[in-house]
Amino acid sequence: MKDQQKSDAGKTVFTRRDFMRSAMGAAAAAGLSGKAQSQAAKPARMSRVVLVRNEGVIDAENKVNKEILTRMLDETMIKLTGEKTAGDAWRSLFKPEDTVGLVPTQLMNPSHPELIEAVTAALVEAGVSSEKIITAQGRDPEKAKSCTALINMPGIKAHWLTGIGTVLKNYILFSGRPRDYHMADSVKLGEIWNLDFVKGKTRLNLVDAINAVCDKGPQFDPQYKWAYKGLIAGTDPVAVETVCLKIITEKRNLMKGESWPLSPPPVSVEAADRVYGLGTSQWEEIALEKSGWMQEVLV
Repeated sequence: MKDQQKSDAGKTVFTRRDFMRSAMGAAAAAGLSGKAQSQAAKPARMSRVVLVRNEGVIDAENKVNKEILTRMLDETMIKLTGEKTAGDAWRSLFKPEDTVGLVPTQLMNPSHPELIEAVTAALVEAGVSSEKIITAQGRDPEKAKSCTALINMPGIKAHWLTGIGTVLKNYILFSGRPRDYHMADSVKLGEIWNLDFVKGKTRLNLVDAINAVCDKGPQFDPQYKWAYKGLIAGTDPVAVETVCLKIITEKRNLMKGESWPLSPPPVSVEAADRVYGLGTSQWEEIALEKSGWMQEVLV
């Protein structure tokens, strides 16, 4: 198959392969130029990601234990920030003067309302007024524009248009034209994170991994949904997405008893790193700390 295809109007369509080839080629050229100017080796990147699980956070009827979830959230934030208390952890990332936008997943393996409530309560306890905590998810960019900080709170899932539909894709509605970002296997999802009213505002990526979906997302198919009973957090969206991708991939392989690659391939993750500079997708550059229930941790 040729790399470039013709649309109905006779125009050349820029495919995922074209995009990655040209963009990464430019990045490589820039890197060679930089090496020519300086032989000093750059320090290796290292992004911290925390995974906390608890077997009791949800029961067989999918009822969330709020007390356990709150403890998990506290532990996650303490481990992520290195602070001594959960309150100090939240205060290290958010200030009373901030307007904080929560960006949960709303459809198909949505973020649990109990997690949204726990995050809101933690922010209030840390000094952020409840009036300055809003839900910023949706097509209306004014909500995100009014925020000084964002908390990305996606549910972990595979996606039939993007491969993985978790951290990066959760901001797709901010683009105002989500269909455009599903072209070429959604390789340009990272571009949305560099919009002027989004760039630099995400201080926390907190993945709701209480339940997870490893295929057919966002459409719900119960055979691919399982209780993972975890929270995954980090400040680097690409590193957090990479950990989520590993969990989904390993679960798929376990279900099939053999390699079962995502389709389409999750090319947006590497592009978010190498093209858009949002973080690292390289496993050796991710410091993953795991805590709690380890059965079928998958990562």
